[in-house]
Amino acid sequence: MKILAFESSAVSASVALTGDEKLIAQSFQNCGLTHSRTLLPMAESLLQNCGVALDEVDAFAVAHGPGSFTGVRIGVATVKGLALGADKPCIGVSTLEAMAWGARALGGRLCCVMDARAGQVYNALFSVENGAPCRLCDDRALKLVDLGEEIGETPYFLVGDGADLCYNTLKERCAGLRLAPPELRYATGYGVATAALPQLLAGKACSPQELDAFYLRRPQAERERLKRLSKNTAN
Repeated sequence: MKILAFESSAVSASVALTGDEKLIAQSFQNCGLTHSRTLLPMAESLLQNCGVALDEVDAFAVAHGPGSFTGVRIGVATVKGLALGADKPCIGVSTLEAMAWGARALGGRLCCVMDARAGQVYNALFSVENGAPCRLCDDRALKLVDLGEEIGETPYFLVGDGADLCYNTLKERCAGLRLAPPELRYATGYGVATAALPQLLAGKACSPQELDAFYLRRPQAERERLKRLSKNTAN
């Protein structure tokens, strides 16, 4: 079963092609270019180099959030368009869960974090059991100080683009924190594909029309608009 998987929820972009649990090919970029310029060309080049036609792909997977509002929208829109054209099913997976699947070789406990700005992170905690990450909590947005109080001195590997921020902020009070190695720290297309496979096998795929983004918070522009409206109402 071939899955073409996309990750564009943060600063990096990645596309992977898998056959069941086997990684066939992967492309990864963290060069600062916008995902609208890189994501689709990466997929086209990857398929061409593998000699795989789009209609040979069985399903499309995407990290549908949390993450950058623009990045998540680009990834979801790309997958919806490709899946519609190929008449194939889709799977949307949590970006944080995709990180955990990509870093499961570390074993132990994983603290997946993305910088959500304003002193907050998007976070989920996982424990790797029998080679697969198991959730210890739902995806959430919370303050770094609250995350530190919850973790305490429990050993965790930090995974995600918020790992450095989390480590530098909490290392004094959370002695068990360790940074995952760079090659396992970021969400990748392969992580998305491995997170999507169990859902696909369980019959939890959706149509392109049903695929949607998953946000833990409103976009900043909307939050600022609501704040202004609240002030105007109070006055």
